[in-house]
Amino acid sequence: MQRSRPWNRFLEGDNLDVLPTLEPGSVDLVYADPPYNTGNGFAYADTFGSHQAWVAFMRPRLDAVRRVLADHGAVFVSIDDHEVAHLRLLMDEVFGEANFLAQVVVNLNPKGRQLGRGFATSHEYLLAYARDLRRCVLDASSPDTVDAGDFPLETEDGRRFRHLPLRNTNKKFNPVTAPTLHFALYGDPVGGRVGTAPFAGSVEVTPVFGDGRPAVWRWSRPRIEERPDDLVCRIVKGRGGERADVFQRDWLHRDGGRRKKLRTIWLAEEVGSTDTAVAELKHLVGHVFESPKPTGLVRRILATMPHDVVVLDPFAGSGTTGHAVALANAADGGTRHCISINSSEPTRPGSNAHLAGLATVADITRTRLTAVAEQVGGGLALS
Repeated sequence: MQRSRPWNRFLEGDNLDVLPTLEPGSVDLVYADPPYNTGNGFAYADTFGSHQAWVAFMRPRLDAVRRVLADHGAVFVSIDDHEVAHLRLLMDEVFGEANFLAQVVVNLNPKGRQLGRGFATSHEYLLAYARDLRRCVLDASSPDTVDAGDFPLETEDGRRFRHLPLRNTNKKFNPVTAPTLHFALYGDPVGGRVGTAPFAGSVEVTPVFGDGRPAVWRWSRPRIEERPDDLVCRIVKGRGGERADVFQRDWLHRDGGRRKKLRTIWLAEEVGSTDTAVAELKHLVGHVFESPKPTGLVRRILATMPHDVVVLDPFAGSGTTGHAVALANAADGGTRHCISINSSEPTRPGSNAHLAGLATVADITRTRLTAVAEQVGGGLALS
């Protein structure tokens, strides 16, 4: 991606008309927040009346999204309880059940909705699919979910680490299934040194399970020889008494930072809530959209992909995705480019947006992205 390209581009029109104008395979990541079939929204005349009508509305749009998505790309779609089951089946059909990545629960309303009968709903869903799972470059991990408290040990120069058994604790891996990983090491339980050959003060150490049965190491002999300083020999107490064993020094920060797999429940304190999203939008252009998504939610999605991706939001709403892309680029020096699409549906008479002089929902998106370009940077291209 060229740095001269604006971080944001806005295309006005129905996404079913606009998406075919984009080059096939030109998008790396899609985040979509479609109408939820509640009958209360104003975008796309959101009064479907039935599951079948909503699915009929979504199917051609998801087909068009799949067409522009690169083979290595991924798509994330937000949805609530009303249509999550139908959307899951529809995305299985369009993208392929084998390309399913996750169904994430997003805690967007920590207090829970207090109106109406039944439970106080405090979550929505995020469905994630790869375009082609074999080629997908998505990394479902994040440095933000790493807890420094899990690394209680510290070197004299302040580096944090923990000890992990070098032995593979999964009993599926044993001398029968992985014979090349069962070999003797030599370690000094006093000084901690570990090697693949005997040395003064060393004892022979072979991998065993807790019950004494033979096990295998997680590292090969060449890797051990490459990283001897990341290993330590210690005395442990087992069922048969004390014995020497080998542990890996697992560092909190190594090779540019540590990441941890993302869980499938995302809390409001991690990604923001509807309340924080309203506050973000209000700070930029006023309270002109009822249920925007927080930029933190989209930024977590962005963090699963490379820093130079082309992002598409076919239901741009208030422009959260473009805002999140600008914030991410400003924070890490990335060159992400976001294409936002929104329709020219009129805003509801008497709504905050209409009273603010925003005649269409596209006006809301355009106004926010203009403010983002002015306050965060990165420019804006309008079409």
